[in-house]
Amino acid sequence: MFGNIGWSEFLILVVAGLFIFGPERLPAAAAWLGRSVRQVREYATGAKAQLRSELGPEFDELRKPLQDLRGIRDFNPRRAANRYLFEGLDDEPKPNGYATPPGRGAPVPEPLQPGERAPFDPDAT
Repeated sequence: MFGNIGWSEFLILVVAGLFIFGPERLPAAAAWLGRSVRQVREYATGAKAQLRSELGPEFDELRKPLQDLRGIRDFNPRRAANRYLFEGLDDEPKPNGYATPPGRGAPVPEPLQPGERAPFDPDAT
């Protein structure tokens, strides 16, 4: 229940509750909140069990798109663009771990040996 709330936020809520409800009504308000949350969880569990019993194996098919939507929460645009642009282009892995972008499949020339001159193209200069 408090998975996304840290200790500092929880402390702020307790202090705010003390100011709003006062020290004499705060325990009753906390007990009421606990009972309400427990009751909502029981309703949700009962509804889930009823859907599972009525739908049978189709329930898992219904849950799959919802689980895919949860993946959107962890969406990283940079990772998605890299995966879309560079994965699956070549079957052979590259030595640096990256795939060759489309249209750039030219072979990489071998490094020059000591004393060897670099190729020169007079038309390119």
